Amino acid sequence: MFISQAFAQAAPAAPAAPESFFGSLGSMLPLLLMFVVLYFVMIRPQMKRQKEHKAMIDALAKGDEVVVGGGLIGRVAKLGESIVHVEVASGVEIQVQRSSVVQVLPKGTFK
Repeated sequence: MFISQAFAQAAPAAPAAPESFFGSLGSMLPLLLMFVVLYFVMIRPQMKRQKEHKAMIDALAKGDEVVVGGGLIGRVAKLGESIVHVEVASGVEIQVQRSSVVQVLPKGTFK
């Protein structure tokens, strides 16, 4: 009631400068660098580990001493397409998937 309304004039719009190619590339550069670093730090080592694990699984043979994913240590008794029979004690055999074999131990580790 006591305050009068003030109307501001709109400032004239500045002409839009066309964005150059290097300006748009400069804004995308940090994102591209993040993906490159992510590839070399995380993705590439993981792919290498997967390849090594697959080679180890394919090279399993009867009599190999292995560690299974649950921490069991035993000797490979039989090999199937996707199942491995591991002898954990004399007369005690368990069946596990090939992919659950974590490590092949040196001969003589498992008595």
